[in-house]
Amino acid sequence: MGKRKEFVGKVISDKMQKTRVVSIMRLAKHPKYGRIVKKYNKYKVHDEANIAKAGDIVRIEETRPLSKDKRFRIQQVVKKTSEPLIEIKEE
Repeated sequence: MGKRKEFVGKVISDKMQKTRVVSIMRLAKHPKYGRIVKKYNKYKVHDEANIAKAGDIVRIEETRPLSKDKRFRIQQVVKKTSEPLIEIKEE
């Protein structure tokens, strides 16, 4: 049996019931230029108790498919945010 994948990321959306969108950042080497670049992935994550809010840092764990897009669940909230996340879109 393989080990389940675990990531630590930031909750960027909490607008759905029992679902959060978590952004995961990783560092990767550019294939041609060799520079280290940041790459981001967004995952829909199951949050049964609705405990995580936007801006929180959470640890997520891979699980069986829970819906069309959800393949992860929140294992623990690592750090709670003191204020809600407000994004300002620049034009």
